[in-house]
Amino acid sequence: PVQRRIVYAMSELGLKSSGKPKKSARTVGDVLGKYHPHGDLACYEAMVLMAQPFSYRYPLIEGQGNWGSPDDPKSFAAMRYTEAKLSAYSEL
Repeated sequence: PVQRRIVYAMSELGLKSSGKPKKSARTVGDVLGKYHPHGDLACYEAMVLMAQPFSYRYPLIEGQGNWGSPDDPKSFAAMRYTEAKLSAYSEL
């Protein structure tokens, strides 16, 4: 699934929970280029779901920026405005 590819690509980019986040567009581009040659919006939406604390029990991605709200989960910002890194849960 694309979630596994996103976590793997972020791990390969060195986006550890103790490090600095990078632009989401960089991560999505890396996933599309190397592992998942499908639409960028589907890949970014999967990444958004992994970053929203109200979607997963344990968020796999720590996000900075507008990742949506519980009232409107689809109200997230475009990938060029958000940054992300792996959470401590995805490094286990």
